[in-house]
Amino acid sequence: MNLKQVGLALAASAMLFAGAAHAADPKVLNIYNWSDYIAEDTIRNFEKETGIKVRYDTYDNNEILHAKLVAGKTGYDIVVPGSHFAKIQIEGGLLQKLDRSKLTNWGNLDKGLLEQLAKLDPGNAYLVDWMWGYVTVGINVNKVKAALGDMPMPENAWSLLFDPKYVSKLKSCGVSVLDSASEVLPAALHYIGKPAYSRNAADYAEAARLLTSIRPYVTRFSSSGYIEEMASGATCLVMGFSGDINIARSRALEAKAKPPVVIEALVPKTGATLFFDTMAIPKDAPNVANAHLFINYILRPEVHASLTNKVFYANPNAASIKFVKKDVAENKSILLDAAATKTMIAPDALPQDLRRVQTRTFSNFKAGR
Repeated sequence: MNLKQVGLALAASAMLFAGAAHAADPKVLNIYNWSDYIAEDTIRNFEKETGIKVRYDTYDNNEILHAKLVAGKTGYDIVVPGSHFAKIQIEGGLLQKLDRSKLTNWGNLDKGLLEQLAKLDPGNAYLVDWMWGYVTVGINVNKVKAALGDMPMPENAWSLLFDPKYVSKLKSCGVSVLDSASEVLPAALHYIGKPAYSRNAADYAEAARLLTSIRPYVTRFSSSGYIEEMASGATCLVMGFSGDINIARSRALEAKAKPPVVIEALVPKTGATLFFDTMAIPKDAPNVANAHLFINYILRPEVHASLTNKVFYANPNAASIKFVKKDVAENKSILLDAAATKTMIAPDALPQDLRRVQTRTFSNFKAGR
């Protein structure tokens, strides 16, 4: 081989090496998740173990995430949509299939929960549950009782928000409602005896009348800030996410205020809407291999349990329960008992025309129209 041939061979080798290096993901991972939804050491431990640097951004409702995915080129490798929104994103080609061969901890997932998700994600091809919970009513026990006076608590917890005779008395101590059409409307529909994810536009008109009747008494729309407001005693009634209300409860206990701020997440006897927040990889994710590494890391039983211990949501990991703290595992507003579970309503995805009706109804509610 002459010198020219040697030079060509070296150049070819260099090109092959560069191509291989380019094909491998750089040591970065971009995650977009809900606020207040991870343990303090989750990212730090993953970075230490893998050498991958994580950029972790947050949002507080499904609508924000969905708009970014529709616009495209988010730069994120993992997003965590609610499963009902994820179904729409799968059908719209916004997500990519998982490579199950890279998820060696998949077997830890609860089979019953996988079956539930398969109704929205056939074959569990795109989604892995991060955590799950339900939309409910949370109260500052002492302030609510004081505001109601001689009026007893309603049998149906939802009446505290949706019945003017109760919520009108609570305005003075602060009433907060989730800032999300896709969370508020199903709860309102369920309260008036309609399907939570109704396909009948007329049902939304009836829900609108209900919401109009309580609008004068709603003092705040928030999908994350209500946690601190509850913990500090600034709000006495919230429509919120079950785990967030328990986070507020935990913060109030840690603050040891005098008099004490007693927070309780209520489990409505008539049921509530479930949500499954799911890890998914956007179609144009730049670091797909690293995304699979992180998903597989979360699926370790002790890691999933650490999330439940911190943010007070149930997780889908059947092998994790032995790592969940005793006081968390015994809290029936976190890990629902069989009777409460039967009353819960699984999430569903609405067609686009009804999503517009849902959004318009909610916008009018916020505006007081």
